[in-house]
Amino acid sequence: MWIILAICSSISLGIYDVFRKRSLEKNAVLPVLFVSNLTGALIFLPLILFSFAAPDLSGGHFLHVPFSGFAVQKFIFLKAMLVVSSWIFTFFAFKHLPLTIASPIRSAAPIWTIIGAIVLLGERLSLLQWTGLIVSLIFFYLFSFAGSKEGYSFRNNKWVWFMIIGTVLGSCSALYDKFLIKRFDRLEVQAWFSVYQVVVMIPVLLLVWYPVRKSTTPFVWRWSILFIAVFLVTADFIYFYAIGFPGALISLISTIRRSNVVISFTAGVLMFKEKNVKTRALLLMGILAGIAVMYCGT
Repeated sequence: MWIILAICSSISLGIYDVFRKRSLEKNAVLPVLFVSNLTGALIFLPLILFSFAAPDLSGGHFLHVPFSGFAVQKFIFLKAMLVVSSWIFTFFAFKHLPLTIASPIRSAAPIWTIIGAIVLLGERLSLLQWTGLIVSLIFFYLFSFAGSKEGYSFRNNKWVWFMIIGTVLGSCSALYDKFLIKRFDRLEVQAWFSVYQVVVMIPVLLLVWYPVRKSTTPFVWRWSILFIAVFLVTADFIYFYAIGFPGALISLISTIRRSNVVISFTAGVLMFKEKNVKTRALLLMGILAGIAVMYCGT
């Protein structure tokens, strides 16, 4: 069941990538990130308020958002800081890189997540799972370097490095998710970290963007910014539910979630008219083959 949930989360994450790319075109990055975070927090705000106002009515409901005290909230706040840091780097990278380059680099995240899951969490995979995982990771790796022939060098392009840094931070966040969900209510984690993201972003927006707003790319309102939050909240809701299953492996879930590159890649070709994608398309087929083997071995 958790494999199917991971696939559903991946689909939602792919659509999220498309709206993110559309929102960031010729637009200021930090305000887009702030508005999308604020939208995500507003989605959860009615649930939080209802859970506070009527705990007896909401207590047994699956949409109940508990508040377990500041001893728990400090761990969730750390999650928010980690995610915002990752998003600042990846949002800038998504703005300046083609979608068919940015998404594959981002999808290399399972390499770091798996290393951490095996070393730190002691996860173990079956032979077939290992086979599928290795195949996927090889093609993820090759996919990540496919853009170097088109001038997107890992040595000289700072936006490529922004994506790499954001990806590593995202992998750290994925490992931390497993720690959180084992100990705390999954909806408490998702709802409150959505609120804390806004808290973290306010000083970033005021200190980094606002003083130079007139000399940089202006902020342009687009409705697609709201859909960034909608599809990310959906993807994360399913994701947190998946990793809460007994026996769920964060290493496999992270790998499957990154198959969202299929949707991102297709959108890059059809919607954003990106060119020179034949080699990347072949590598994408290798990724899907590895994921299919992993599914069969689970």
